[in-house]
Amino acid sequence: MKNPLAAVRGAWRYPVSAYDQKSAMWLLSPMLVVLMVVAVFPVIYSFWVSLYDLKLTRPHRVPFVWFDNYLKIFADPLFWESVTRTASFTVMSVTAIMVIALLMALLLNQEFRGRRVLSAILLIPWAIPYVANGLMWKWIYDSGYGALNGLLLQLGLIDKYLVMLGDVNKTMGLITNAFVWKEVPLATILILVTLKSIRADLYSAAKVDGANVWQRFLHITLPALVPGFALVMIYEAMMAIRHFDLFFILTEGGPAEASHVLAWQVYVETFRKLAFGTGSALAYIMAVATFMLAFFIIRSTSRKL
Repeated sequence: MKNPLAAVRGAWRYPVSAYDQKSAMWLLSPMLVVLMVVAVFPVIYSFWVSLYDLKLTRPHRVPFVWFDNYLKIFADPLFWESVTRTASFTVMSVTAIMVIALLMALLLNQEFRGRRVLSAILLIPWAIPYVANGLMWKWIYDSGYGALNGLLLQLGLIDKYLVMLGDVNKTMGLITNAFVWKEVPLATILILVTLKSIRADLYSAAKVDGANVWQRFLHITLPALVPGFALVMIYEAMMAIRHFDLFFILTEGGPAEASHVLAWQVYVETFRKLAFGTGSALAYIMAVATFMLAFFIIRSTSRKL
């Protein structure tokens, strides 16, 4: 008489039928349909809209203009000013985030009392929604009762409350500070995870060879952090280029267009001027620029891996 357990083990070892790819595709088809409707169709449709001179102020006259919307955007001086401000904001933000996140990750990678509490506190800015973050910083920067003005006044650095967000020279720096505060926690986690993956025996071997702390950091830690740095750079650059919330809540593109970035220009063209054709073209230009930047970062960092 055959052993029933042996028969069961044989069935698991040699399945009766092979993996049916057609059945798998049928099971995945609802998800694919949802993705097509929610993600792919709006992207294709918005590109189609960008080829029309679509304005809701005259909805019955929508001429097909090919790429005239793109040519009109490239000929607009305000567009290039917005590109410059967006690039400046992105470079300042990503640089500050990378430096602060690296320092925080190096600190949290050490063993000390209160490390878990500090890690939990670090996550608070990341957990705050973007709109709430913008409102909080708007109160901090307020010219009448803002905490920043109060602190500077108590320290004797100013003799009266200042209109922080009304200063053309300070606006972008203040918005960058609010953005960096929100984004540093996630960047720290990503870099810390990369730090944890470095083998401890590399540091032990370096110590035996007489390498000091700086040499170990320069020749072991930094090269190993390249994948984490690449991921943080790509994500944070994408977030900075398309960021809209803080510019809307804090300044609305002002003062005197000092914070008029590309994301704000897309909003103005689409929802204030109701020029959906031009707005869609601007959005596509932003998307292509973001894709090219991500591709450049990936190619540059992959050569060093």
